[in-house]
Order: sequence, then structure tokens, then C-alpha cells
Amino acid sequence: MSMRTRWREDGCATGLAGFRRVVIKIGSALLVDQKDGLREDWLNALADDVAMLTARRTGVLIVSSGAIALGRSVLGLKGKLKLEESQAAASVGQIALARAWSQALSRHGIVAGQVLVTPADTEERRRYLNARSTLSTLLKMGAVPVINENDTIATTEIRYGDNDRLAARVAAMASADCLVLLSDIDGLYTAPPASGREAHHIPLVRAITPEIEGMAGEAGSGLSRGGMITKIAAGRIALASGIAMAIASGRDINPLRRLDEGGRATWFQPTLDPTTARKRWIAGTLSPMGMLQVDEGAEAALKAGKSLLPVGVKKLHGAFSRGDAVIVQAMDGRELARGLVAFDSADAARILGCNSTGIADILGYGGRTEMIHRDDLVLATKFEGE
Repeated sequence: MSMRTRWREDGCATGLAGFRRVVIKIGSALLVDQKDGLREDWLNALADDVAMLTARRTGVLIVSSGAIALGRSVLGLKGKLKLEESQAAASVGQIALARAWSQALSRHGIVAGQVLVTPADTEERRRYLNARSTLSTLLKMGAVPVINENDTIATTEIRYGDNDRLAARVAAMASADCLVLLSDIDGLYTAPPASGREAHHIPLVRAITPEIEGMAGEAGSGLSRGGMITKIAAGRIALASGIAMAIASGRDINPLRRLDEGGRATWFQPTLDPTTARKRWIAGTLSPMGMLQVDEGAEAALKAGKSLLPVGVKKLHGAFSRGDAVIVQAMDGRELARGLVAFDSADAARILGCNSTGIADILGYGGRTEMIHRDDLVLATKFEGE
């Protein structure tokens, strides 16, 4: 849990001020009216909320649906769409959606960056690292990434089918500590409120149990591909990644401000912080594909919390690709750490022992200077005794 996060005695967060990096997911039904198109007043108010968060130096990422909904309005498409019609609508709508977000955020001097992703971008190692690096760089530059599934090329078989789970994967990719799912309902209930059964609001979820899963209903909007089922699935991903998650109503103006002021929502509270969850994943889940042997200077740097630089790497073993897990070993055979390597084994072999300033000359391209960045590395002693 972030040390800045404030939690009430009942376990729910008091607002958004305690979080360092927040991912906000917005569904099509909130952003686009089926009759009137884009809800500009709502979008501008949400941009005001985003500006409130960025003014606190909170990193904000937006996962925004709406491309197909906007595109079908522009193209005059009615009824249920074929796959190719949905893709065509997305192609037109993504331009309109990007322009809308850019204009809304620019009123506050905030630059928006469009990022289109597919499932493979969060599942295939190399593409995951590239996407993670892009998001990190945008945030460092003070921009707000606006992310959407790339519906123009995704197929029915491989697409996420909803942006709730996509938002959770983006939150994990970006090392966010909070995910907010803005919905047409203010949280999870013991039964779908529209079902006619007695339904009680649940303010806090600490674990995704069969009972919690049984409370979810189906999607309620013609523009929505999600529903409470996919929000519970997103909650599972978030909790496993050490990310707090809130399901809150986005129907009214300024929904983030209302949540920030302690408004009604369902909070999913993780038992780990994102950094610890990621380190455990690297240390205990991924199978090492190779090994790097380092000198005493590199060993001392690692123990001091620094990245592994090529200058300290003396030997490598195995054939690995960028993003694969590797073991970091001392020259006497002791395992020092595990991490995600930033170079393919062929390129890594060419820069062994080299100063970081010479990497571009050797490889013919610039970019990363660390063999393993400290964010992607965990010391072998980190989890001893757990």
C-alpha cells in the first residue's frame, strides 16, 4: 500500500489524494450519448478533475472507450455492426476521440498522448516493455496518456472485448497504485439493482471470492461491452498486482472530484503494494532464460539499489530476448538477483563491460543504457524467509 494512501477505519480509501499514479477507465455509455453523440460538457468537467489530480503531481492515465460509438455516429451506422463495420467505425472514431480528449485537456495546458494497444501488447514481453516505456516517458513529460484498445485491427478471437480488464492490465503495466472504473452504477451490490431483488451496496472488497463473483450481473448498455462481471475480473487483476481499485458512478458531472471527496464507491483493497507485487512476480513466477555474471562493483551497486549497467557484466549464458527474466550471478557462482533484461543476448554480448556512453556506437542505435533497470530487478535476498 502506498504510504501516502489514507484509508478509513472501514478499509475504504478517503479519496484519491494518497495515490501516486491513477488509471481512470471511462466507458462508452458515459462519454457518448446514443442520440446526441459526444457529451462535451461531461468530458470538459472530467478534464477539470484530471487537472485537479495533475496539479497534485499525481500521474494520470486514461483508458477511454468511445471510438466505435463515435465512429458509427459519424458514419451513420445503425443496429448491430459486423466486425469489419466496427473496425471501420473505430478508425473514424479514434480520430474524433483523440481530438476530443486533446481539446478538453488542453484547456488546462495538459498535453494528451494517444496510445492504441492490443492484447499482445500486455502479454508479449518485448511489446509489453515498449508500451511500458512509452507510458512512463509520457508521464515524465507531464502528458496524460489516453489509451484504447486498437479496435481497427483486433479480431473477435483475440480482443479483450471490454476496457475494464484492459484498464487493469494497463494499471499493472504502468505501475499505478490506483485504478478507477467509472460506471453507470456507484459500486458493487449484493444483487443487480435492476433485478428486482433486495440489493445492498458493498463498500469494500478485500478478496475476489465466489460469493463476490456471484453478485455481478450482465452489461446493461447497448454501447457497453462490459458489465459488473468484467469489473470483478479487473479487480482480480488489480489486487494481484497490488493496485487499489474503485468502482464509482460516472453519470454526474465531476465524478472524480466526488470520489476524491469520499463519495460512494466500492473499493478493492490489495494486501501488497504494486512494487512488492511486481518484485514477487519477477522473482518467483517467471522462468529465467539466461544468466549474467557480474563483477564486485556491479554487485555493490545492486545492493545499493542501483540498476545493472553493461560495464559491470563480464559473462553471459543462454539465448534470451529483451524482456526475458535472467539470473544475475556473482563471478563465484552466488545468485545475486533476478530481473528483466533490456537487450537480446546477441546485443548484450556485444556490450559486455562497455561504458553506457558507448552503447549507441557499438549497436548502431541509441536508447536504454541499463542492462537491467532497477525497477525490473529484485535481489535474491529480497524474499528470503517469506
